[in-house]
Amino acid sequence: MVNIGNEWDEILKDEFSKPYYTELRAFLKNEYKTQKIYPNMYDIFNALKYTSYSDVKAVIIGQDPYHGEGQAHGLCFSVKKGIKPPPSLVNIFKELKDDLGIETASHGELTSWAKNGVLLLNTVLTVREGHPNSHKGMGWEIFTDRVISALNERQTPIVFILWGANAKNKASIITNPIHKKLSTVHPSPLSAYNGFFGCKHFSKTNEFLIQHNISPIDWNLK
Repeated sequence: MVNIGNEWDEILKDEFSKPYYTELRAFLKNEYKTQKIYPNMYDIFNALKYTSYSDVKAVIIGQDPYHGEGQAHGLCFSVKKGIKPPPSLVNIFKELKDDLGIETASHGELTSWAKNGVLLLNTVLTVREGHPNSHKGMGWEIFTDRVISALNERQTPIVFILWGANAKNKASIITNPIHKKLSTVHPSPLSAYNGFFGCKHFSKTNEFLIQHNISPIDWNLK
């Protein structure tokens, strides 16, 4: 049984017994046994563990975990300290500096963002080594839709930051008018110059939060 350790356990308790999740769990059990899967099975739900339901101020939605050795640890776009930041994350840091003047950190671990109220949620939470999107369509999308739907129901405003097509596909779930949606292209080198650079999503997020008497996010990495 999954134990997240905060409010998400109660909110998502019914999901873990639904047929789609039972099938997903059986699939994952076999995958972890026979393939190299990321992240470590104990890190799959880190986004929810680090950012409890009531603490969410902003949501960044990614695609699926990094598929290289030692990179993924359950937070979208984040890599553990000591691991070289991938190109998309380098571009995120470049936009952060251009937007807020925050110098690029010496590492790419975004845990302090998560602890500061940023839910770093991939649409798919696991992946085979070297095979991006290999766990797409196996059930994770249903689960993460439920997470986003639960946040949409909240009566405290949230900023949903949607980078790229996979994230934008979730926009239709976010129907509550009190929330803010910010969307642009993915920060990957293939698309970053088509609208990601200059989007100013970090400052726009904080401006929205301050307008609603919510403390802004500290985007400095610790």
